[in-house]
Amino acid sequence: MMRQGTEHRLSGQASVRTSSTRQTGPFFGAIDLGTNNCRLMIAAGTANGFRVVDSFNRSVRLGEGLRLSGRLAEESMTRALDALRICVERMKQWPLSHVRAVATEACRKAANGREFLERVQSEIGLTIDIITAREEAELALESCSPLFRVPSHAPARAERGVLFDIGGGSTEVAWVRVDQARKSQTLIGTTSMPVGVITLQEMFGEGHGSSYEEMVSYVQSHLADFENIHRIRREITQGNACLLGTSGTVTTLAGVALSLPRYNRAAIDGLTLPGDVMREAINTLRGLSRNHLSAHPCVGEDRVKYVLPGCAIFEAIHRAWPIEEVTIADRGLRDGMLLRMARDHGQRFTRERRRPYRHVTPRSRGPLGNYATI
Repeated sequence: MMRQGTEHRLSGQASVRTSSTRQTGPFFGAIDLGTNNCRLMIAAGTANGFRVVDSFNRSVRLGEGLRLSGRLAEESMTRALDALRICVERMKQWPLSHVRAVATEACRKAANGREFLERVQSEIGLTIDIITAREEAELALESCSPLFRVPSHAPARAERGVLFDIGGGSTEVAWVRVDQARKSQTLIGTTSMPVGVITLQEMFGEGHGSSYEEMVSYVQSHLADFENIHRIRREITQGNACLLGTSGTVTTLAGVALSLPRYNRAAIDGLTLPGDVMREAINTLRGLSRNHLSAHPCVGEDRVKYVLPGCAIFEAIHRAWPIEEVTIADRGLRDGMLLRMARDHGQRFTRERRRPYRHVTPRSRGPLGNYATI
């Protein structure tokens, strides 16, 4: 929670605090350019991690049409560039020590993905790195680590967890070893399914009627190999696994389950709900017309095309691994990046204090370079 200043809501799902927060620091910026959304988070480092002072989120649909063409469309790139320009302008309002910007599945997959990022660098001076699916999972795990907990129905020795992140162009799933005593987690294995809310919508439509079950079956077919390798269901039958989801889909379902009049992160992040309650929320959404979905306070016009495809991905995961409770995380790549930057900054500061006369060259690739000192 913020201790100074007041939070103000702005358009584009952005938030900013008053200038009284600017007396502290250091400050870090993280950008996640995904297949569906462009997200920015700015945070101040604290003794225990970081404190968010500004954020921005816009649907840019960068991967729209990518499945068929193999390329990023000009309209999609223009939307993304417009959002990234806003991110750069907002970052200029803060004395940032480090910035990291990453791109995920759309730029990994598109034939012109790297060309687009070169254009971003040329036009607005922002360096964006394409990260692997493995690093996506690692960053999600880092940000969600405090939320892993023993389910109420499980024995205290529960030592495994499934973490999933439903994206626009892909869905990352991680099988995690949970050390309850040390409160730490390590990756056992990961998979990146080439199915996200945009790809499913383009393949099957918006999920009304029989196409919904077709989507669920399609996603389940992509989970089979991962299950065969790790035998996750066997751990579940022994009550030895927890389930944690991070994405707009699971936070939406939680909001519907709680009948929230508007989305409230404080009520959702870290919440644990029975899987049956999440499935009931899906049934609620499936029972609404497109117009009613668009008007729903937890859905809205920007996400109406993708909400049922996202539900289908969640349902496929939960059918494959029917863990009784689901923990919902409203956090992800940006949070993981910020945690790493805050930790690395603290380690470097400690080293510099120990070697006060050592010259340190900033790791900079420009005024807004990736993971740059600025």
